[in-house]
Amino acid sequence: MNMSEILDLIKRKTQSAEVPVNATLASVRRKGLNLLEEQGLPSAKHEEWKYTKIAGVLDKHFEIAGSSSVTLDDLAPIRLPGSENANELVFVNGQYHEKLSTIRSSKEVLQILSLGDAANGAYKEVIEKNLGHSSEYHPDGINAMNTAFVQDGVFIAIASDAKLAHPLFFYYINDARSGHPLSFPRTFVYVQSGAELTITEQEITLGQNPSFVNRICEMVVEERAQVYIYKIQNESGQSHCVKTTHVRQVGVSKVHSVTLTLNGGVIRNHLNFILEAPGCESHMYGLYCVKGETHVDNHTIVDNVAPHCFSNEFYKGILDGHATGVFNGKIFVRKDAQKTNAYQSNKNILIGDAATVYTKPQLEIFADDVKCSHGCTIGRLDEEALFYMQARGVGEQAAKALLLQAFAGEILEKIEFDPLRSYAQELVLNQLIES
Repeated sequence: MNMSEILDLIKRKTQSAEVPVNATLASVRRKGLNLLEEQGLPSAKHEEWKYTKIAGVLDKHFEIAGSSSVTLDDLAPIRLPGSENANELVFVNGQYHEKLSTIRSSKEVLQILSLGDAANGAYKEVIEKNLGHSSEYHPDGINAMNTAFVQDGVFIAIASDAKLAHPLFFYYINDARSGHPLSFPRTFVYVQSGAELTITEQEITLGQNPSFVNRICEMVVEERAQVYIYKIQNESGQSHCVKTTHVRQVGVSKVHSVTLTLNGGVIRNHLNFILEAPGCESHMYGLYCVKGETHVDNHTIVDNVAPHCFSNEFYKGILDGHATGVFNGKIFVRKDAQKTNAYQSNKNILIGDAATVYTKPQLEIFADDVKCSHGCTIGRLDEEALFYMQARGVGEQAAKALLLQAFAGEILEKIEFDPLRSYAQELVLNQLIES
């Protein structure tokens, strides 16, 4: 698909859809479409997209996904551990499916609305202040493309002081059994003061046809709230995606994120934490254990706007075959963000001779009383450790798997939701055994 075909596709879709009655949504959507026309798709000439050629991925015959025949039977084998006690929100080709979803929490603590209904009701001010904020950090055609479909978005609100006993499981299903779906999921999560919750996201593709997902989740976290976000990416080689999670910590709060990437085509993850209140705390962990032709690109931003904030970022990569890993982590410390503590590290192990890693940790500091550090490493398995284990009767493949499992375990132990941690450990072990 060239740029003109994409624009034509979007215009036909938005013109055929019901025009949003809310002025804010209409304005945000219009800005997205204008920016897409102005910027076009990112190319290798764009520094932020230097190693991820997303225009080449879109150079296929995709179509905006319509209705789907996904059933509860399709969902059964892909449910996550702990699903019997979770709020399960199911999205098919970008659209929220209420009939496939299971909501166990009461409406007093968990509300799920369309963005249009939220913007026309009690959450109007929240939408006006925050919807589209991610575009300030990603003013490119990919973000704009999703924003052109913002009227299809879903709004999720967690009530003040709610300690959500039922975690949120988001299943994003791409139905590629008969077509080549192009989808644009959009979610907005509003975590009100004192709330605590766990969110787990899983991507699933049904079928072997090529698919492309361009997803944005914007989140606002108020004071005293605690949020745990876990993502599992274990797709087919024909499944491509750009996924943005944009978190504004507007009150003193804690947000903890772990991203696990195992398989897929071209995968690009944007994770932004904007620390806007004094005393905010954020943790960003990631493990990409990939092989074959998988390309995974993790772009992270920590923007310290207020003083006395703490952030810790730790990503690890294990790459085999012809896999490619990209890590670009940015930490901003604004002028007024004194007493900031910010740490960033990226470590990689290359197993195959054809695997590639590009890593670029960055600090931009405009305050003078801070503690900040960053670093990266790229290497291979420790030959001395391998020799030591083999000398004591451990086979070469088993020794390699044990060393890699220990390397990965430092990230997996950051998953504080027990059923999911055990599941993730099993997925990684299977991946290492097959390498």
